[in-house]
Amino acid sequence: MLTVAGLGPGAPGAVPLEVLELLRSGRRVILRTTEHPVVPWLLEQGVTPESLDHLYEKASTFEEVYARMTEFVVGEATREDVVFAVPGHPLVAEEAVHRILATGIPVRLVPAMSFVEAIYVALRLDPMRGVFVLDALQLDKQQPHLAAGNVVAQVYNRLVAGETKLTLMQYYPDDHPVTVVRAACVPGEERIAEVPLYALDRVDWFDHLTSLYLPPLHQVTSGRYCLDPLVNVVAVLRGARGCPWDREQTHATLARYILEEAFETVEAIEQGKMYNLCEELGDLLLQIVLHAQLASEEGFFDIRDVIKRITAKMVHRHPHVFGGVEVRNSREVRLNWDRLKRAEKQEGGYLAGISKALPALLRAEKVQARAARVGFDWPDYRGPLAKVAEELKELERAVEGGASERVREEVGDLLFAVVNLARLLGVNAERACADSTERFIRRFAYLEQRAAAEGRPLEDLSLEEMDRLWEEAKQRENRG
Repeated sequence: MLTVAGLGPGAPGAVPLEVLELLRSGRRVILRTTEHPVVPWLLEQGVTPESLDHLYEKASTFEEVYARMTEFVVGEATREDVVFAVPGHPLVAEEAVHRILATGIPVRLVPAMSFVEAIYVALRLDPMRGVFVLDALQLDKQQPHLAAGNVVAQVYNRLVAGETKLTLMQYYPDDHPVTVVRAACVPGEERIAEVPLYALDRVDWFDHLTSLYLPPLHQVTSGRYCLDPLVNVVAVLRGARGCPWDREQTHATLARYILEEAFETVEAIEQGKMYNLCEELGDLLLQIVLHAQLASEEGFFDIRDVIKRITAKMVHRHPHVFGGVEVRNSREVRLNWDRLKRAEKQEGGYLAGISKALPALLRAEKVQARAARVGFDWPDYRGPLAKVAEELKELERAVEGGASERVREEVGDLLFAVVNLARLLGVNAERACADSTERFIRRFAYLEQRAAAEGRPLEDLSLEEMDRLWEEAKQRENRG
């Protein structure tokens, strides 16, 4: 019969009474290793174990150690009652135990506190808030969860620490805080220190009881993140043996795709379909990475610089969050934002810096909204409503006068006034115009369908017939 018992994290007080009684029961006791703080105390309690330390000395790999250990323990347990004692909890970071269980031999497990619970205590962590446990020797197969805390176990020397550092720097900023914990909750042995990730392998007191804790990555500040896979793919596509199309692209040729992907992202938001939104955000992100890759090849900046600059900008423009500025409402937040933005860009006028590449209606709305923040605005919608009527009359007079340039100007003034009216009514003029265009397309399609049903080309319908079908289309939509 085989019993596998845990010895706890290393403090004598953490050894369960049941485990101690098992070890003192007269059964044959085999320790996976004597390299555990509780072993000297067990000897004082009259426990007379044998150990498998010699297997570590003879084997060239951990794979060989665990294979030999499994074979030995299982073989001995088939002949007599054996207690196989392991550090911590039998099922936590104990590869030999999992291999023994996989053989199918009957096993009784007697648990104890693991090193993980000891770290929770030492660092005052609540695992219910999100903590993941990783193996430093398996980081090529495991990935940290950046939104949660991560415990990295088995960092038993500086070599492993160095390799662990390089892997973690693919996900975290170089200066992300790392807490090194040795012998957690073991009286007289516990040691805790916080270091920046880049200095992890400078710590000189790693041993077999050492683990790391990395707090959640709540704020992106620098370093490499989970963007790396996408950045690497784009770099390959742009490389000498990459995709011919991708290699031909320039900032100018890619510019149109940013607009297209941005509009498709907005459409996904308005449709409320999260799956589509996830896909469209990815397409939009690809455009950003592509432009950053082009700039990197030209020696200007890379994606890390993009992230650093936008992060610094967000911190700087939110002094009411990251500084000592007090604000009473969102209007004051926007005023602060505009003031800081003008200072950053050294813009002279209050309306300077609004991109001319924006769609005309959207740019008009942004200009009006910015002017409104300093009080240059109508008290309500009645003012712009009257202005629309005024501009319409001026347009009529311009048309009657026959001056094409004046007509163009008056059409522009009318559109600007309509945008202002929409803003005061809480309507997004760009979206409203887009919706009207979609309605026109649907109704016109109805005309085409009805004409086709009658076997007539659309152009053969008279204007009166088209008007009648148009009204039918409107009524169908209203009923729907």
